[in-house]
Amino acid sequence: MVKLNKIYTRTGDDGTTGLGTGARVAKSDLRVAAFGTVDEANACIGMARLHTGRDHPGLDAILARIQNDLFDLGADLATPDDGRTLKYEPLRVVVSQVERLETDIDSLNASLDPLRSFVLPGGSPAAAALHLARTVARRAERLISELATRPGEQVGAEALKYINRVSDLLFVAARVVNDNGKADVLWVPGQNR
Repeated sequence: MVKLNKIYTRTGDDGTTGLGTGARVAKSDLRVAAFGTVDEANACIGMARLHTGRDHPGLDAILARIQNDLFDLGADLATPDDGRTLKYEPLRVVVSQVERLETDIDSLNASLDPLRSFVLPGGSPAAAALHLARTVARRAERLISELATRPGEQVGAEALKYINRVSDLLFVAARVVNDNGKADVLWVPGQNR
């Protein structure tokens, strides 16, 4: 159980932060950027939920679950498997979390007509907020992917899959809140030439 008695510790005043392994790294470290961007995506989902709760309770419940899972993802990324012996079992994203997202995506997508063009971020306030969350999740995915390719760095396969599915779900969710895609704003190539 997490227990936070004191919010500031001063341990980061030197520009470092602690990982779940106890190691200290620069706050500019790619791993910190990756889990920090996951946190940003989570905050964006929280803002989107201001628009989904009343009108889309089923979707809001999915988003609430994702927010919790994104904390799991952050914990996973903050505790690299670097060979240290830990006094606890590190939290890892697991297959069932990815599969749950896939089930949710399929369920939400079932009511949507197929796309015939790319969708511009917008439409309703809820859709715009979900598209913003989607783009932040995609940035997190790029950082996690880059981290996974660095020599000596480890990222679990399910962690990378999970963040990829989150952005997919957010895209579908934006279409759902746009009157099941009827209010989507579609890209018209070369329209303003």
